[in-house]
Amino acid sequence: MTTQVIVLNGGSSSGKSGIVRCLQEVLPGPWLAFGVDSFVEALPAKLQGSEGGITFAADGGVSVGAEFRALDAAWTEGIAAMARAGAGIIVDDVFLGGPASRQRWEKALTGLAVLWVGVRCDAEVAAGREIARGNRVEGMAASQARIVHEGLSYDVEVDTTHTESLACARVIADHVTRAPAPTT
Repeated sequence: MTTQVIVLNGGSSSGKSGIVRCLQEVLPGPWLAFGVDSFVEALPAKLQGSEGGITFAADGGVSVGAEFRALDAAWTEGIAAMARAGAGIIVDDVFLGGPASRQRWEKALTGLAVLWVGVRCDAEVAAGREIARGNRVEGMAASQARIVHEGLSYDVEVDTTHTESLACARVIADHVTRAPAPTT
């Protein structure tokens, strides 16, 4: 079965968004891209910084509440529905819950051919990118660099510490075009 969904997991400022843009250029056919950042931006303002929504701690920690989780479940199912309708989908996510975060995607993507990608980046390099971006809570990149990968395995891994987004995208695209993706 041909890959229908590519799920990238990596910490904040690890380079996922750049890889996604490059994947859209190098993969055959059109691929839609969806990221957790866009989901968070789409939340009602009242859920940002609230107990039921999402809060960002001064040290870069992230907490989510029941309303966030309910909307996230709907978002995940919606993305899966688009893949089932025939769209190639690339997801850019941050698995703060480790295996539990992946399991929610596995449940939504059941029956689809998914390529699981780990995007790694040295914590210091990611922290530098975070500062350069200027739109992140300082400390988020360093705190997430390792924790998002704990307890997880991937079909392919890339490391953006010293490798450009395009080169990483080509490694991923090679897996998409050569081998059938496992079905979740």
